[in-house]
Amino acid sequence: MLSEIKNDTRNRMNKSLEALRHELAKIRTGRAHPSLLEHVHVDYYGSEVPIGQAANVAVEDARTLSVTPWDKSMVKAIEKAILTSDLGLNPSTAGQTIRIPLPPLTEERRRELGKVVHSEGENAKIAIRNIRRDANQGIKDLFKEKEISEDDEHRAQADIQHVTDVAVSKVDEIVAEKEKELLEF
Repeated sequence: MLSEIKNDTRNRMNKSLEALRHELAKIRTGRAHPSLLEHVHVDYYGSEVPIGQAANVAVEDARTLSVTPWDKSMVKAIEKAILTSDLGLNPSTAGQTIRIPLPPLTEERRRELGKVVHSEGENAKIAIRNIRRDANQGIKDLFKEKEISEDDEHRAQADIQHVTDVAVSKVDEIVAEKEKELLEF
């Protein structure tokens, strides 16, 4: 019973860390990365699909992405989808290839993005603490039902706290890494 609670807690915390990484990947730094376009959707023959399902997104150089549609007729639709996204990017088309130059970030914009990164980190920590609270409640319920001893309860809560501490430190590492990436010129 306790091992199930611990494993579930560990898995849920790892999912929170993955969600944080996914959210931070959307935040544009000065460098080109295909994940910047992950949440851009294109009208592909009547249905909205992620750009990665309609085209090949590649890094051309440190500040340029190239998008090559699978279907030549989709060039205009993909270009329009990138223009209307909230990324503030200006694609330029050369035949079948769409090139997207990433403008350098201003100091002010870097600070704003740093605040967003901190906010995402705090949200991840809150999620991790909520998972800890749920796990501790499950342990207390087992103790109340006399399924575990008081020593087992304390040991299990200490284990859950250790897992929480490790997850929170990983959040701090991920946030620090993203901030460092944002401040690079």
